[in-house]
Amino acid sequence: MGAPLTIYPVEGLPEIHAGDDLGKLLAVALEAGGLAPEPGAVLVVAHKVVSKAEGASVRLETVTPSPFAVQWAERWERDPRLVELVLSQSKRIVRMDRGLIVAETHHGFVCANAGVDLSNSGGEGTAILLPEDPDRSAQELRARLKELTGQEVGVIVADTFGRPWRVGLTQVALGVAGLAPLIDLRGQEDGEGRLLHMTVIAAADELACAADLVCGKFNRVPAALILGYSGPAGEGRGTELVREPGMDLFR
Repeated sequence: MGAPLTIYPVEGLPEIHAGDDLGKLLAVALEAGGLAPEPGAVLVVAHKVVSKAEGASVRLETVTPSPFAVQWAERWERDPRLVELVLSQSKRIVRMDRGLIVAETHHGFVCANAGVDLSNSGGEGTAILLPEDPDRSAQELRARLKELTGQEVGVIVADTFGRPWRVGLTQVALGVAGLAPLIDLRGQEDGEGRLLHMTVIAAADELACAADLVCGKFNRVPAALILGYSGPAGEGRGTELVREPGMDLFR
């Protein structure tokens, strides 16, 4: 039998603004909620509050759309400023159709609108971008929490992604610190003695999904603490979860 996990929403965080000490705010919220970090704990934090603290936001009124963005936006009844912002955050456009833009970001993530988001942005006409370096963000939060709590806590910076062959959204780990994002089972035997050749578990993504079940989209709870995770530790990075172009059969 596997070890049980316990997942707690981290409540009481204020609205986050650029320059806020997010690590300290999280530490205070954890203490106020009686949630003491312990060895093996994993803190999953929504990228949106990380981006806000890092100033990764743009007022749409400051964006001047290109003629292409204007033309495409008019066709699909979209805001041309938002279209232009999405294009500026894209390294490669995967698909633009039916009012949807699927793009590869500068980080290598393939997602809708290059991760640009207007929901829960802190103000009308404000768009939130992905953190510049989610792995660095996770590492800095982990270091700050160690400084304030004395505990080594794994940190995942997570975001909501769609899936090309499945209906519905799910969470993915953008940035990771203090744990292995992947569990490689290749070379091991399953319960019937068959050798595993392809099985690599995206543990950080699964933890991000589990945390989202107690956070939700309407509760304004942007973080969750997971206790009891017994997966491999280490200094992995979220970039390990991005499939290399040479292994991408759909590119």
